[in-house]
Amino acid sequence: MTAVDELVHILEDAYAGPGNAETGESQSMLGNLATVPEELWPAAPPGGDRTIASIVLHVGSCLVMYDEYAFGPGRKRWDDRDLVPWRPEEAPMAEAIGWMTAAHRRFVDHVAALPDDELDEPRPTNWGEPLPTRSLISIIATHAAYHAGEINHIRSLLRGDDAWMWS
Repeated sequence: MTAVDELVHILEDAYAGPGNAETGESQSMLGNLATVPEELWPAAPPGGDRTIASIVLHVGSCLVMYDEYAFGPGRKRWDDRDLVPWRPEEAPMAEAIGWMTAAHRRFVDHVAALPDDELDEPRPTNWGEPLPTRSLISIIATHAAYHAGEINHIRSLLRGDDAWMWS
């Protein structure tokens, strides 16, 4: 297995597995989203502002932006109207998750096409500082895992079951 293959594996694990993402038996982004009922999608936990919908749109927009700069022309800006298709309170759950998944797939396909000897090559970022390709890939993988945990926590707070199973 090549280094690029390993990085693709890590990106896929953070986003869709291991385990069964469709049933929520995973710590991944899709695994955690599989356990979110539609009525919790637009809700913020008590004392909070972030919704699961807003997190999905944030993760998707970051995937679009990182892909745009690392593998594309690097023209998009955070205030571009077409960066995110919906406002969080208007985002349909299935469509927004599908949009984020398409952005993930595009990024992973670009990574999978890389030769191993390009992983240390600098690539542009939207904030202007070039970073080694492997660092950009790592940021995206950890970003998905971070926000998967955030979704898990928000869902638990909204359901009123925010405790460890053994507590």
